[in-house]
Amino acid sequence: MRRTAREQTVWQLPGQALALGQRTLVMAIVNITPDSFSDGGSFFSPEVAVAHALQALDEGAAILDFGAESTRPGSQAGGKAGTAAAPLVSTDEEQARLLPVLEGVLKARPHAVISIDTYKAATARAALMAGAAIINDVSGFLWDREMPVVCAEFKAGVVLGHTRGLPEEWAAQPALAGDALMRTVCEGLAESLSIAALAGLARENLVLDPCYGFGKRFEENFSLLARQEELLALGRPLLIGLSRKSFLGHVLAPLHDGRDAPVDRRENASLAALTAAILHGASIMRVHAVRPAVEAAQTADAILAAE
Repeated sequence: MRRTAREQTVWQLPGQALALGQRTLVMAIVNITPDSFSDGGSFFSPEVAVAHALQALDEGAAILDFGAESTRPGSQAGGKAGTAAAPLVSTDEEQARLLPVLEGVLKARPHAVISIDTYKAATARAALMAGAAIINDVSGFLWDREMPVVCAEFKAGVVLGHTRGLPEEWAAQPALAGDALMRTVCEGLAESLSIAALAGLARENLVLDPCYGFGKRFEENFSLLARQEELLALGRPLLIGLSRKSFLGHVLAPLHDGRDAPVDRRENASLAALTAAILHGASIMRVHAVRPAVEAAQTADAILAAE
């Protein structure tokens, strides 16, 4: 497998900066939802979510990523309030789920770096005011036009994601392949970078995520992973989330009587994909199981550093 050298740079956050490129950072997923595809409901109570987050830090996570609304395929994420496609989780409900966990973790670990997985500007503002440092917007600033304004106001770290359409539309998306796929992802991320620049965000505040599985068909995700390093031409580091994704379950079907591997049987495939992503230029990996990911990342980093 070919290796892609990562540029060493910084990710500027409010009051601090994270060094990127020298070693892979692991971002731990903390889903405070009843319906996320992997662990929905497991950490829904604030006390359990805080304990899970603290354990992730102890296992080596550099960043915690809190999400309170599922963006799984078919969900109503990205819909507009007051319409038939309004999101199932209101801004008020999203904040009621998030803020107690955010406050509980920062009380126990004041220096924890916390990301908020949201596309809603009002939730981003409330979380940043409460001490979050990063906003992880899977829509790349396309679903709430106030989001870049809020992020610029707080000089937040931002993950700009590429999502092709809304989750409820993904099943009907026309297929893409090869150059057309890469062009779609690159152009989408470039648009998000332009929106961020117009809002006054510095490039040092920005990291890019091609969002595997978000409007990409099963086989398209493998094509994207094989050519992932091409996204580095956009000039910012890559955050990659592959953990337990459905396309990994799909490729394992021959080992499961022709049926997609269930979520709890995708961890080994997740680690294989994680290693490939790092060797193709990823600087940050977003995962469910922290300790195995930390060990896999350290191994991949050693490969990258080899003469």
